[in-house]
Amino acid sequence: MDSIHFNPARCNLCGDCIDKCPFDALSMAETGIEVNDSCRVCGACVRSCSQKAISVEKKTGTVDKSQWKDFLIYVEQERGDIHPVAYELIGVARKMAPKVRYKVNCVIVGSEGTVENAKKLLNYGVDQVYVYEHPCFQGFKADCYTDAVSDCIAHIKPSSVLIGATSLGRSMAPRLATRYRTGLTADCTTLDIQENTDMIQIRPAFGGNIMAQIMISQSRPQFATVRYRVMDRAKKVENPSGKITVCEINDHMISSGIKVISSAVMEKKKAIEDAGIIVAIGRGVRNEEGVGLCQNLADALGATLAFTRPMVEQGIGNQLYQIGLSGHTVRPKLIITCGVSGAIQFTSCMNGAETIVAINSDPNAQIFNVANYCIVDDLYEVVPKLTALIQNKKED
Repeated sequence: MDSIHFNPARCNLCGDCIDKCPFDALSMAETGIEVNDSCRVCGACVRSCSQKAISVEKKTGTVDKSQWKDFLIYVEQERGDIHPVAYELIGVARKMAPKVRYKVNCVIVGSEGTVENAKKLLNYGVDQVYVYEHPCFQGFKADCYTDAVSDCIAHIKPSSVLIGATSLGRSMAPRLATRYRTGLTADCTTLDIQENTDMIQIRPAFGGNIMAQIMISQSRPQFATVRYRVMDRAKKVENPSGKITVCEINDHMISSGIKVISSAVMEKKKAIEDAGIIVAIGRGVRNEEGVGLCQNLADALGATLAFTRPMVEQGIGNQLYQIGLSGHTVRPKLIITCGVSGAIQFTSCMNGAETIVAINSDPNAQIFNVANYCIVDDLYEVVPKLTALIQNKKED
């Protein structure tokens, strides 16, 4: 790993670097500035030194992986409750953990009520929950939250850190990875782990045309953000045995360069990821008449109307309701695809549905490879009849 190097001939012992260090890793000693184990080689001291007496010393070779172990899940809170992606991260970590005899730990940061939320996590089989609760953590401030999570990582040294690929997670994860000078794989859709503790991280690349397999083999911790609704949610355990540790909070964690002038709670709209029934339309829906037919079917089912990427690019449908690697991942109880060819970019983000019904006039359409029920026919003939059957069933 890299390390901080001081040039005694240049250093005038002013102490600026000690004041600027966010990890309290520097101290004044009789022989000069000393660096302790809390140093994350973030470079703050290098930038603060007016004498240019500090540099980062590059070291070759690999990290001692035995010093880094277990999984750490960052648990995001949303409107006072735990974001559902956290339970999915716990689920995938618990599947991987037995392969390398790791524990599954969590870290949660927030204001009042955070400890109470932490108690909920114990029911899902986690071993330890580290809690950072303080009034100054009200509302997300990237620098404060990063300092808190970084403090937890520095103390417990996890091998892998999993973060939800939410707006908050995507803001914090690269900051953490930069501080630890290690790798980050974003928007993962599949995770696994090897016996040597290298995590296999799979994500779409080149516009979704390939699925890249990425490993971070020469540094620790390994960081990965994971898409919401792509992993199985963790199941509750009968006899939870995990523990909660309330962590000490220092002045660095609650000192922010961000000033909140005002804030307002946005009206939360139902996300496509949470839809139980979906009607998805592809290029086989050729005009507004076809869109209307599919909308009628969705209305009859109480479903959400969704779109493939080509339809959104044509101006038919909103990106908020786009399914695919460049859109959203869904796992509804029922999805009916109308005129969807079934490219991998689409199917990889909906094949977790409980029941898939595909309507397409092409008998060789790829969508039939993942569908439970295949209807080879003109959707302009099938959809109105299907809608009528559903409406008549409701009336009966």
